[in-house]
Amino acid sequence: MSQQRFTLIAAFLGWMFAGVVMSLLPLAADSATKELLGDAATKEVIGAWFVYYIVAFMLGAALGGLLFGMLGDRWGRVKGMGLSILWFSAWTGISYFAATPAQLAALRFVACMGVGGMWPNGVALVSEAWPNVSRPALAGLIGTSANVGIFLFGLLATQVTVTADNWRWVLWAGATPAVLGLLVLKFVPESPLWLASRGRETKKGVPAIEVFWPPVLQRTLIGILLGAIPLLGAWGAGKWILPWAGSVGAELGDATLKPTTQMYWGLGAVVGSLAGGWMASSMGRRTSYLVISIASALVAGWIFRGLQPAPSMQFFLPIFLLGLITTTYFGWLPLFLPELFETRIRATGAGVAFNFGRIISAAVILSTTGLVSHYKGDFARIGETTSLVYLLGAVVIWFAPSAKEVISDEN
Repeated sequence: MSQQRFTLIAAFLGWMFAGVVMSLLPLAADSATKELLGDAATKEVIGAWFVYYIVAFMLGAALGGLLFGMLGDRWGRVKGMGLSILWFSAWTGISYFAATPAQLAALRFVACMGVGGMWPNGVALVSEAWPNVSRPALAGLIGTSANVGIFLFGLLATQVTVTADNWRWVLWAGATPAVLGLLVLKFVPESPLWLASRGRETKKGVPAIEVFWPPVLQRTLIGILLGAIPLLGAWGAGKWILPWAGSVGAELGDATLKPTTQMYWGLGAVVGSLAGGWMASSMGRRTSYLVISIASALVAGWIFRGLQPAPSMQFFLPIFLLGLITTTYFGWLPLFLPELFETRIRATGAGVAFNFGRIISAAVILSTTGLVSHYKGDFARIGETTSLVYLLGAVVIWFAPSAKEVISDEN
């Protein structure tokens, strides 16, 4: 196996297992809160803690994207990626011992620093190791890998159900990628472009400072906004489908409705992420992002407003479609965000652009606790309202650099 293929497989698996870790608490959140709080876990309380777990993930990933991105630019993409995997695996396993929802949220924050660090290092490593190969195809592969993890974990949870009595097993499952982290550190070859850039790094400033300073600052801010829209949609709107399906499933006595919903969403997401890079290349960066934004708003609104969770294809097929359309963004982002920055600051820049969008997302999502109270735990109404965020993408994209203004891997 060539070094390039080995690098691609390692990055794919790293982000795939990050997807598994991302999917753990959205699937187990209500069960965890019920077990940790007992009779105090009302529907409104469960909804509020669902928000807090997501905010902890967002903020942890944002901080990790900056810290591990800086590490990747200074010490190498492979070290950044391997240490990120070890970090999110170890801290997810430690979360098994959480005794309160607050402890679980705090440990979630720490663990997801590694999730945030995996993305910029993996994307930078692959884009630099394959400079002469179709970047849309590579972007699609990396974009879809996390969704493969989400799908596989949803499939597993249909066989081993997650309940208030046994939910902690999902945290042990999230600790298993530690083996991959060790293998990455020992066997994956370093980026040739990063190695070549080391001799030039003393001629210019520190990456973490540069990305927040003119003339790079403008591109950083645009990247943050472009990354924030999909994150807000996925975590602030789309994930409300899971507690919604879980609530209806509990009424129906069907413990598999929620994981099956995640499985169909994840299956659609696999296809959508693969298509994102191709759409950006064939339709153009701006046009493709615009189309994705409008289509995402329409499909999410249709599901939350017009459907009801049920163990039937009349519900699962629209969920598949939502996963397909809304995650096309995540095949688009690995193609476009690295183009905003030069090689020597690429991991830092891409990490900040993608993961700092999580800070905006966290602030907005935290405000949805007010919606939980306002709608009295009606998860469908919450999702219907928050899914309007996709329409902002149709505005933000027109401030992005044109195709002539982006930076190629050779710069």
